[in-house]
Amino acid sequence: MDVALAWEAAGWERLAPRVGRCRLPVWDCTAGLVVGDDAALMIEAGSTLAEGAALRTRAKEIIRGGRRVTHLVLTHPHFDHVLGAAAFAGVEVYGAVGIDTVFDKGRDELRADAVRHGVTPDAAAEAADLLVRPRHLVCGEWTLDLGGGVRVLLANVGPGHSGHDLAVLVPGADGGPEIVFCGDLVEESGEPQAGPDAAPRQWPAALDRLLELGGEDALYVPGHGAVVDAAFVRAQRATLAGRFGVS
Repeated sequence: MDVALAWEAAGWERLAPRVGRCRLPVWDCTAGLVVGDDAALMIEAGSTLAEGAALRTRAKEIIRGGRRVTHLVLTHPHFDHVLGAAAFAGVEVYGAVGIDTVFDKGRDELRADAVRHGVTPDAAAEAADLLVRPRHLVCGEWTLDLGGGVRVLLANVGPGHSGHDLAVLVPGADGGPEIVFCGDLVEESGEPQAGPDAAPRQWPAALDRLLELGGEDALYVPGHGAVVDAAFVRAQRATLAGRFGVS
């Protein structure tokens, strides 16, 4: 099967030869996949153990050769992005510095937030009880070499949407564009949400860092919604700056 068709058949939108993403149901949360010769990176874990397990299975259809997801990045500590993490047993998990404290002290709130948004109490409780604490905490930047010339940069660009926002940059290959997985620092399918853990006055600066990472020609993958360009990110930055009264 043609490589592009293989991604599509497995339920992924192919963004580059070794990079894809999918939009999960209900909350339209984006999950990403980057495949190297030696390792494979999943970005986001889904909202439940079942969703995390489904993501891992769908990734195997692309990775093939008996290989599996080896690395998992959690862009920020909100239930729809992290509660499926325990489905990735044995995987190296990465998050921004401070996300570990949220997981240690805020599991009850993560569970409660999931239930408030429609996850069944049993599924939310199971996922919160088994929630995987990231082993690798990113303070500045961290480069992962996935093999075959595939390298990704993890960048702690927050706070903004949350207190602990991590972005993932996949450099362009063969003349293709840079790809930036933004987490919920950027949202396309609805207005950006500023919950109780947001840092509103610092959010525009976080978007400036995203734009510095990717540049003018990058593809920016929001936490929710369709892939956007730099102009969209700048417009959302201007909206947030006006909303929160910052320059």
